[in-house]
This record gives sequence, structure tokens and C-alpha cells, in this order.
Amino acid sequence: MAVSPPVCDFGWKAPGFSLPGTDGKTYTLEDIAGPRGTLVMFICNHCPYVIAVRDRIIRDAKELQGLGIGVVAISSNDAETYPQDSFEKMKEVAEDLALPFPYLYDEDQSVAKAYDAICTPDFFGFNADLGLQYRGRLDASRKEAGPPDLRRDLYEAMKQVAETGHGPKEQIPSMGCSIKWKDAA
Repeated sequence: MAVSPPVCDFGWKAPGFSLPGTDGKTYTLEDIAGPRGTLVMFICNHCPYVIAVRDRIIRDAKELQGLGIGVVAISSNDAETYPQDSFEKMKEVAEDLALPFPYLYDEDQSVAKAYDAICTPDFFGFNADLGLQYRGRLDASRKEAGPPDLRRDLYEAMKQVAETGHGPKEQIPSMGCSIKWKDAA
């Protein structure tokens, strides 16, 4: 079932984290933060919404890194129920796609909860002071990638954040699969 996150809570501070990456390193928010902003993406391996736009996520991440934006992707799905989202499978995807950003595993789902992440993909764009400035979509794609000439909402918003420290006032929420939460014990 498709879900959408709430609108941007401008200025909300990015919660810290320390998570293992598919490259064998452990990353904190401070390790990821860029001099002109930070993009934290909640994605996963199996979501059709993510799969449809992975190439666009990679393209935009590379270009944003060139603008001084730090970029990270986090998978928080319950790998017991969804084995295709296991840490081992994440390593395979990261290698196969040559991801240009760290891909981190939130096994206990504490980071997704701290961010109030709702779906995959869910994008959190922060300015240099780690205040939230963007919580919108990548572009108008859904379960299938839209035409190549779609407006690049995420890229344009984060470019504006890099240049001004502020995100656009008008934002269209992302849409995707719900995060697969572990059953409460």
C-alpha cells in the first residue's frame, strides 16, 4: 500500500545516528554531513517505488555531492519478514549499483523512528546547520519511472538549500511503500 510522509517541518533538527554501512564502516550523522547540507534517504532493496528510480537517485546524489551536500541512504525494513532487505542483500545491491553514498542498516529501526520515516523512498533534506528544509519527492515518478524530462524536485530543492540554506516553501510529499516495521514484542 502506498503511503506519503507529512509535510516539511522546517528547522527540525536531524537526529544523530551511528549505523553500519555496506562497505564495512560505521557512519554517524557527523561523518555524512556536507558543508552545504545533508540528504538522508530511507530506501530499501525491494520497494518498486525505489527500484523504479534508483538510477535517478544515484544521478541526483552524485550531482548534489558536487554542490557540497552530504548524502546517505538508510534501510530500516524488517529483514526477517523481508529477507530481500537483509544486510547481506544490501551489500550486494550497493556493490551491483556502485552506490556513490553510504548505504546503512538500521536493524533495530531506531533511526527510522527518530526521523519519523514513513515510506521508501522518504527524503530528508537538511541545511548546513542540520535543520530540515525538504521532505518531498524525488520527482513525479510512482511505481514506474516517469519520463526522463520530469522536474527534478529533490535535486532542485537541495540545490536551493546548498545555495541559500532554505528549502522551497511548496513541496510535494514522496510516495512509496510503507516501512516494514518489526512486530512489537
